[in-house]
Amino acid sequence: MSVAVRIIPCLDVKDGRVVKGVNFQGLRDAGDPVELARRYDAQGADEITFLDVSASSEGRATMLEVVSATAEQVFVPLTVGGGVRSADDVVRLLRAGADKVGINTAAIARPELLTEVAERFGNQVIVLSVDARRCPDGVSTPSGYEVTTHGGTRSTGIDAIEWAVRAAELGAGEILLNSMDADGVTGGFDLAMLDDVRRAVRVPLIASGGAGEPEHFAAAADHGADAVLAASVFHYGTMTIGQAKDALRAAGHPVR
Repeated sequence: MSVAVRIIPCLDVKDGRVVKGVNFQGLRDAGDPVELARRYDAQGADEITFLDVSASSEGRATMLEVVSATAEQVFVPLTVGGGVRSADDVVRLLRAGADKVGINTAAIARPELLTEVAERFGNQVIVLSVDARRCPDGVSTPSGYEVTTHGGTRSTGIDAIEWAVRAAELGAGEILLNSMDADGVTGGFDLAMLDDVRRAVRVPLIASGGAGEPEHFAAAADHGADAVLAASVFHYGTMTIGQAKDALRAAGHPVR
């Protein structure tokens, strides 16, 4: 039997509140993270992801409190990312109640961090977040996609597919592929990018960026996503997790 496709609501947390914008710009308040997590747990979310978008020392302390409070009240795995720079940061998040840890910028700066964390805690703990976009003018990579940092505002010139492959070899247990071009636009996931990354890596692939209607979730799964992550469509009531799962089921994909 095929593995069920997971639905993952994502909560971008800044100063203890959930925020959401378009292409990481124009952030607006979307609610209390613990309350939203509780709602999504009740709706049938398979996992919940928290991203600390401030990631300052103060923001990290706030996030630890949010994770701890959420872990006490929900019964699905929690992934937490944002500002993770060392194995000690991973320890703090796991102790607070995280089940997995998202790593992005620190791994670009020091790829061996992925191996250090994997050897200490296991590959299943690491979710590599790849904020990818089509190369703009002046940037060229073999695949045509590049990795960005700082919410898509900084170019790295790193080929996104080559980076995903290398990260999996170094110890990343999952790849969270976020299309910066599609993020918050609600026009659908970047299916061409999903196809290209799916052909290159064997680890589980999480599609992110672009969800606008239930059928978009089924399309992402059709193109190789093992899980589908979304934020604003759930936060603002455009659809429920149940509706997303119904669309997956109707398209022939197993769900929990």
